Amino acid sequence: MSRTAHIVRTTGETSVDVYVDLDGTEKTVDVSTGVGFYDHMLHQLGKHGGFDLKIAVKGDLHIDSHHTMEDTAIALGQAFAEALGDKAGVVRFADASVPLDEVLARAVVDLSGRPYMVHEEPVDIAPMISTDYPTSMTRHILESFAYHARICLHVTVLRASNPGQKPDAHHVIEAQFKALARALKYATRIDGTDIPSTKGVL
Repeated sequence: MSRTAHIVRTTGETSVDVYVDLDGTEKTVDVSTGVGFYDHMLHQLGKHGGFDLKIAVKGDLHIDSHHTMEDTAIALGQAFAEALGDKAGVVRFADASVPLDEVLARAVVDLSGRPYMVHEEPVDIAPMISTDYPTSMTRHILESFAYHARICLHVTVLRASNPGQKPDAHHVIEAQFKALARALKYATRIDGTDIPSTKGVL
């Protein structure tokens, strides 16, 4: 069974085109949102999750990058939800811890059908990466994705720096996306035929 989805989301602020194949036979990741660091993070998601992922976005970047990042996360979540279908046979629960030099991040996923998100990261990281990625957007991106993918997601930065050093915002955020990618990879893996719930539905 093909576990793919193609979502097109068009508003007065953005035009978002997302394709995902959860089984990633071609290992293709092609992302263009116009926000360089965000592209880098979404590429991590596809690469380390083992998903084929194609994202093309045109947004109102002359205003700022918020709408572009938010709407991309919404469409990506919708694509995951559609590609998962009824979730028959999936592992459902998974977690992954990923180090990136001094940073250690953990993501825990439940493909529950009930959107929920808990997010913990240092409050003292730099407010911007480059000129168009506000670091405060990471939580909003993850929240938007989790809500529209209809999953329960916990992402925690367990360690952010060596003693006496200021956290590196790039590493803090990248470790979170890599951890999310690995947790999604394991949670979406097929490991049977039944829907993994005593309710009989997810």
